Amino acid sequence: MAFTPHAAAAPDAAPDNGMIARRQRAMALCADAKRTDLEEILDVLRYEGAVEDLRRPETGLVMVRGQIGGDGAPFNFGEATVIRAAVRLDGGEVGFAYQLGRDAQKARMAAIIDALLQSPRHSRVTEDALKPIELRLAGERAVRERQTAATRVNFFTMVRGED
Repeated sequence: MAFTPHAAAAPDAAPDNGMIARRQRAMALCADAKRTDLEEILDVLRYEGAVEDLRRPETGLVMVRGQIGGDGAPFNFGEATVIRAAVRLDGGEVGFAYQLGRDAQKARMAAIIDALLQSPRHSRVTEDALKPIELRLAGERAVRERQTAATRVNFFTMVRGED
């Protein structure tokens, strides 16, 4: 019998693109959020079921690639520390998270949020709990963009009329 990584899914089942997009959005928010933000989300959700660590938070390194000028040849810039976690809720939902840095609790909380997002009972509430973080991060991004735009210098060439 061959090993299949998605043994729980039906062989002919197509991936749910809507769920994939919601999970990607949620994990992007969790990656940018502070640890206190994730603690607040879990306090709001008040999930009281069992959480099993499938993979205790583990620290590792990833290679960061760079590119000069947007069109130069890619090169290995350096390494970054990441931590990953995997949990299973008592309903069977499995959550995964990867976070930059070494905060094991933050990675575990993000994995729990990922699992809750997949739960039929908790999905909508989890998405609603993420909205304040999304709004705060969007506001911070808008401030950075305004600050950057204020310092932008536009270079242009004037045509002198000589051909």
